[in-house]
Amino acid sequence: MVEFSYHPDWLAEVPTPAYVVEEKRLIHNLEILRGLQERTGCHVLLAQKAFSMYSCYPLISRYLKGAAASGLFEARLAYEEFGGENHVFSPAFQEKEFPELLKYCDHFVFNSMSQWKRFGPRALAAGKECGLRINPEYSTQEHAIYDPCSPLSRLGARVSELEADSLEGLSGFHFHTLCEQGAEPLAATLEAVEKRFGRYLTGLKWINFGGGHHITRDGYNMPLLEKCIRRMQDKYGLKVYLEPGEAVALNAGFLAATVLEIIEGPERDMPVAVLDASAACHMPDVIEMPYRPPLSDSDVEGGQPYAYMLAGATCLAGDNIGVFSFAEPLRVGQKLLFGDMAIYTMVKNNTFNGMALPDIAYVDKQGVWKKVRSFGYEDFKCRL
Repeated sequence: MVEFSYHPDWLAEVPTPAYVVEEKRLIHNLEILRGLQERTGCHVLLAQKAFSMYSCYPLISRYLKGAAASGLFEARLAYEEFGGENHVFSPAFQEKEFPELLKYCDHFVFNSMSQWKRFGPRALAAGKECGLRINPEYSTQEHAIYDPCSPLSRLGARVSELEADSLEGLSGFHFHTLCEQGAEPLAATLEAVEKRFGRYLTGLKWINFGGGHHITRDGYNMPLLEKCIRRMQDKYGLKVYLEPGEAVALNAGFLAATVLEIIEGPERDMPVAVLDASAACHMPDVIEMPYRPPLSDSDVEGGQPYAYMLAGATCLAGDNIGVFSFAEPLRVGQKLLFGDMAIYTMVKNNTFNGMALPDIAYVDKQGVWKKVRSFGYEDFKCRL
């Protein structure tokens, strides 16, 4: 079946390849997140690792309490462009960067007891709130690459590694175990957190549920999420943070591409349509996860009469986006529209093979698009 069919007026005008974010879709998600904050008193932060299009920060900051950073550059970006609370976590902070981080961030989350002992005193002396990332040792997913609770995970302190007499000064615990999941895995993880770390919770001020919550997805169990939040508030007196990334911009953006060439022949299983957009360069999660991106007016192989392997214009043999079928044959010059491309795509893209980075465009509530940024040769050179 066709997953979605969308023919915006701007598609004919936007040069490709281009990431395009629609304001009305972004606001839809932000309204949901603001409602959650208003009903529960929790604080929702933007996880910049998933979406760091800072031209949208003035809008997002009107809805959310702040941002979460994974390192120095994200911390500075939030400080300069977002405002509000600025939380930072790293598996291992660097000595050379820590003084600058102290200028930008108000909350520091340390990954281990040794990191806490090494950097915590300086953060406390600077008036910052400090937290410890914990590992509940409870896996909720099958993708090992995205499982922070796998046996060899470096992420978070296990309860056996905690020293009660060394927790003085810590304000909170942070855990992040979900990936594109609902509230049910969160509720199960929270049980594991209480089982292993419950005796420490009453001495803290806050707890951070991390990211990976698909709060703005249709069918998400919002009552259960709110129950989890109130459980921590009522039972332990904790302020609750969440730091979703995908939920902020879920389904709010697209990647527009153009068919450059169609390769076919009697010995081929199916034709290949080469695009000016690349899986390897412009949507690397397609290869890394892997996953099949949604594409307007398309279906799986066999769903519609004309099937094509869609591929990027690089020398990587595996630069394949996937097999898609269409009601009519594709033609050179035809534009295609991939969905849900605001999250992770822009922050993970690269210039392998000298491929140009896609333009970034923004569509306001009236449907008028503008180019936010273009990338050229100098941007390619700066990565080398």
